[in-house]
Amino acid sequence: MPPTLASLVQHSALKLTVRAGEERLDTPVRWAHVSELADPVPYLEGGELLLITALKLDAEDPEEMRRYVRRLTRAGVVGLGFAVGVHYDDVPEALLDAARAEHLPLLAVPRRTPFIAISKAVSEAIAREQYRAVTAGFAAQRELTRRALTDGPEGVLAGLAAQVDGWAALYDATGAVVAAAPGWASRRAARLTPDVERLRQGAATASAVVGAAEDRVELHALGTGRGPRTALAVGTASPLGTADRYAVHSAIALLTLTTERSRALHAAEQRIGAAVLRMLLAGEPGHARAVAGDLYGALLDVPFRFVVAEPASTSAPADPETAAAGEGASGQGAPGQGAPAEADPLAELAEAVESAAARAGETVLVVPEAAPDPTPDGPLRRLVMVLADGGAAEAECTAHTAGAPPGDGEAGGDRDPTRPVAGVSAPTGPEGAVGAHQQARRALSVARRLGRGHIAFDEVAAGSLVTLLSDDAVQAFADGLLRGLREHDATGRGDLVASLRAWLSRHGQWDAAAADLGVHRHTLRYRMRRVEEILGRSLDDPDVRMELWLALKTAESPD
Repeated sequence: MPPTLASLVQHSALKLTVRAGEERLDTPVRWAHVSELADPVPYLEGGELLLITALKLDAEDPEEMRRYVRRLTRAGVVGLGFAVGVHYDDVPEALLDAARAEHLPLLAVPRRTPFIAISKAVSEAIAREQYRAVTAGFAAQRELTRRALTDGPEGVLAGLAAQVDGWAALYDATGAVVAAAPGWASRRAARLTPDVERLRQGAATASAVVGAAEDRVELHALGTGRGPRTALAVGTASPLGTADRYAVHSAIALLTLTTERSRALHAAEQRIGAAVLRMLLAGEPGHARAVAGDLYGALLDVPFRFVVAEPASTSAPADPETAAAGEGASGQGAPGQGAPAEADPLAELAEAVESAAARAGETVLVVPEAAPDPTPDGPLRRLVMVLADGGAAEAECTAHTAGAPPGDGEAGGDRDPTRPVAGVSAPTGPEGAVGAHQQARRALSVARRLGRGHIAFDEVAAGSLVTLLSDDAVQAFADGLLRGLREHDATGRGDLVASLRAWLSRHGQWDAAAADLGVHRHTLRYRMRRVEEILGRSLDDPDVRMELWLALKTAESPD
């Protein structure tokens, strides 16, 4: 610990005696300084033990001593050492009274103790403390390095929390808590996500101190600045000491190294994932399993879903089949991970899905594809993902594309229009990968047509075909096909539209349709001839009947 007034009083060689301020002897001493100036305050920094002989002071003047001592305490002087037997045989009462009034510790220095001996004692104690802090810091560095090699980032956090007698947490590139030590710190760390997000997006800021109700928290950005940055939080009850500061800097270096190494490994994993995807889509599930190995094998052993996502405001690529093969696969979010102002929605989706999978311990296969002739910062054109059915990654994908918080479902009119659009297949296995990929592409097409952010093939298959055709072009076709019949009915010469609907719904059965309308079958036959005359088309043609039925259903559907 640093030297204190108490430790100096207990120093057997100095022979100091306490004459005032006994209650503040535990105050640390930053330095010992000799000054005979009447006002030494301009030359002080605070934390000093000031040593005087009162050569230029009238130490017996109560008013002057009150002003003198008051200036010293306001300047942060922690103690006053008075040389006895030099200019005064004892400490003057006026100085004692002023020190007691300001609760300033006052030490009597015997004539045989030179001031330089006190200065040396303080200097040696500070040097010992610095050496101890550096030694402890190097020991902490060795321990954190050992934990990093044996236990990874979690071990580094546990060692750091023990070193600083507080807690530590690691955040991913989305601002979510990846790990925390001790375990109870996870909830406390999660409350700092907005502060982490601001730090992560800052172009120059590398650290920040935030106040919390329970403790003092330091936030440090991790990474080299390429792409979204992760962050480290360190919470303590008081500011960090020298040894603790060494430990924090060591943890930052180790976690940054781990992050950069993870990016390289992630890039290699992405290339393997792209190969696995190509084999699945080529109808070679056996080869895909062999290449997947332990990396993606667990994903192929459970029901999974294909997800195909594209930017909201882009046209679909000309060749959807080859696009999903992942020729542009890359690591950790792929192109487009520049400054937040130029964020790539697909890269953000990939990051969110991978982070959710990492937190849940799930395996995911994410293969991004860059636009033709991509630049290093160019956007992605498509994202193909294979996600475990019902897992956390699938839930995050749904929430992200819907533009709503997890668990809130589709955001409706409040959906962020910059979010990607995604189509999701039905659950499948490796043998059904080709068909599942087709399902995801079709669901994506339907999502675009309906202005939705996310549609699963299960929803498409279970719904009505008519809802998939309710756009402006189909509505215009229906209106044009039925216009002549509606104009006829508007004259009051018959109800041809209703008669056509009843006849088609009864599959051309005259008696049943006539009964539904409450007319004679000959009347219905006459109306159907009029329909053919107005349309100029024969109702015996099944294609004509299909088009008329779809037109009628489209006319019935709400806008």
